[in-house]
Amino acid sequence: MNDDPYSDPEIAELYDVLNTWADSDEFYLDLVMRSDSVLDVGCGTGMILRTARYRGHHGRLVGLDPAQAMLDVGRRDRSDIEWTSGDLTTVRYDREFDLAIMSGHAFQELVSDEELRRNLAAVRAALIDTGRFVFETRNPGARAWEQWTPEFAVEIPHPDGGVIWDQNDVELPVVGDIVTFVSRCTSPTFEGVKTTRSTLRFLDQTSLNGFLCEAGLAIEAQYGFWDRSPVSDSSPEIITIARRD
Repeated sequence: MNDDPYSDPEIAELYDVLNTWADSDEFYLDLVMRSDSVLDVGCGTGMILRTARYRGHHGRLVGLDPAQAMLDVGRRDRSDIEWTSGDLTTVRYDREFDLAIMSGHAFQELVSDEELRRNLAAVRAALIDTGRFVFETRNPGARAWEQWTPEFAVEIPHPDGGVIWDQNDVELPVVGDIVTFVSRCTSPTFEGVKTTRSTLRFLDQTSLNGFLCEAGLAIEAQYGFWDRSPVSDSSPEIITIARRD
């Protein structure tokens, strides 16, 4: 079983098919297009950055991700973006960006308090004095993991024909704010089933804001969904815009 699905070149090649452009991407793209220098932390294939280039962004765009296979997909499409292998614990920036983003719920992969503190400190260090950090994390009140079960498996058309089948299975019981689940994916291009195990943290709004404040990041706005509606007990997301304090 693989604990890092995105290091698999076959999974990386299908990432943009499994995660098609959505309202969340438009939300981030709007911010990117209004920023001169952008750091995309956990960028994956860099779909947001690549789209920004295609739509005329002429500033500095940096995609940071530990999965080389994902970066290879992005680099093949656009060589005019800085594709950097690593994460905020291995690659350091000092007041270089007016915007840093973490999309695709990448923030939830920071599971321990220590990981959160190290990464938030590194994000703050990477921002200019007026820089902003924007990310989303699933609101635990919506209990999204309750639908990460085999009966909610999805089938997605493969671009070359056939069907991609994607299924999740949560490890029960869920204790505290940590959720671990197993994903199984099949594709006409795979030999057998790709099986991965992932762990995510579901921070509530109060705990999240405490970590941000401690890191010297002041909250400008928080939304419960991509239409900028307010956070409620059951809203699916906690979307945060924070600035260097």
